[in-house]
Amino acid sequence: MGGGLATVDVQGREVVPLLPDWRTRLLAVITNPNVAYLLMLVGVYGLILEFYNPGIGVAGVAGGICLLLALFAFQALPVNYAGMALLVLGVVLLVGEAVMPSFGALGIGGVIAFVLGSILLLDRDIPEFRIAWGLILGVGLGSAVGVALLAAFAVRATHRAVTTGAEAILTDCGEAIADFVNGRGPIRLQGEIWQAQCDRPVSAGDAVRVVERRGLIVKVEPMAKDLGWNQGVKP
Repeated sequence: MGGGLATVDVQGREVVPLLPDWRTRLLAVITNPNVAYLLMLVGVYGLILEFYNPGIGVAGVAGGICLLLALFAFQALPVNYAGMALLVLGVVLLVGEAVMPSFGALGIGGVIAFVLGSILLLDRDIPEFRIAWGLILGVGLGSAVGVALLAAFAVRATHRAVTTGAEAILTDCGEAIADFVNGRGPIRLQGEIWQAQCDRPVSAGDAVRVVERRGLIVKVEPMAKDLGWNQGVKP
């Protein structure tokens, strides 16, 4: 004692093991860099899913819990804030791609920022604090596939035929319900009754095709008798 040596006699003494409590064991698990990284991913994507497609709240609740656990774990890890900023930027760009499709421009930038942020997130000079390369590459490839699918859907949507609005019924076919009088008469079109006008005579039961719409009146033209309803013309 007092800077000198001391001998402690433990012979015959009872050894009482001090086991870590559940909080300590939980902290030991979630402070594993790979586990903390996965918790962060689940949290971020869970919240994104909840905001993008609101439901009963399961994704949002699970995402919030995982994100809080990840933030708690990162307090005990050597986090690089530049890497964290890149991760946040990547998430924002990926969300932007999902909400406002840019044919992959935002998504590609988001994937690059996310992968770089994952690499720089923790101090890689310490082997125990490194995030597995396989995990980072898997997340990057998965995000890239998601961006490619979103870009493909966006391109397909630009080539899709108009299904709503004034142009939706153009070239559609209908059936005259009654003889046209003074170039006007009712037709059945897409299950609805429309007032139509035509420059040629139209009799009840004739098949007609829409060529123009003027407010609540459509201009039609008679279809050839030999086409009839057998060519896919539906009332």
